Amino acid sequence: MLPVDSYRHQGLRRQLLKELEGMGVHDSRVLEAMNSVPRHFFMDLAFVEFAYENKAFQIGAGQTISQPYTVGFQTQLLNLSPGEKVLEIGTGSGYQTSVLSRMGVKVYSIERQKLLHDKSKMLLKELGIKANLVYGDGFKGLPGYAPFDKVLITCGAPHIPEALLEQLKIGGKMVIPLGAGDVQEMTEIVKLAPSEYGRKTHGAFSFVPMLTSRERRV
Repeated sequence: MLPVDSYRHQGLRRQLLKELEGMGVHDSRVLEAMNSVPRHFFMDLAFVEFAYENKAFQIGAGQTISQPYTVGFQTQLLNLSPGEKVLEIGTGSGYQTSVLSRMGVKVYSIERQKLLHDKSKMLLKELGIKANLVYGDGFKGLPGYAPFDKVLITCGAPHIPEALLEQLKIGGKMVIPLGAGDVQEMTEIVKLAPSEYGRKTHGAFSFVPMLTSRERRV
């Protein structure tokens, strides 16, 4: 059974979004999408009181629900258009997945942790969120559904996975936190031609690491 989305929760959510807007998340479509997704639905009851603070929180299996600013910033960088096909690497709690879905795009999301995949699949169904959730290896992507207009990586990648570049359409964009340490550089990659890419960086962020197949926890 879902928690209640009370007037208090809604007020706290609006207050948080004003904070994010002041930090540079100015795309009204992103803010509206985040306003339509109650973040406290995706957190353990013990953390509900902290759901609308601009902080990341543990969600189990060594993973976190991303800081709201990070969700807004990455989503804004994607510059989404309704109907686009988006590959998300790292479903996690399903919160970012839900925000993408509310943006009117077709979401394909991969999660390496079976526990989180099962939990988010059940929750998103209950919320009526349309997304294609897959339990699998994010480094491999989903070649059967490629090409994708946009690719979003929501975990720290030690390198840019070649398979994901191949699955990105020409003119498409990837947003990836790049770096093997505790801090990554948010990187925007645009596929200009089959083997030609444009690249921009957008500052330092901190993510849990992107797991290889040998690091999978079930």
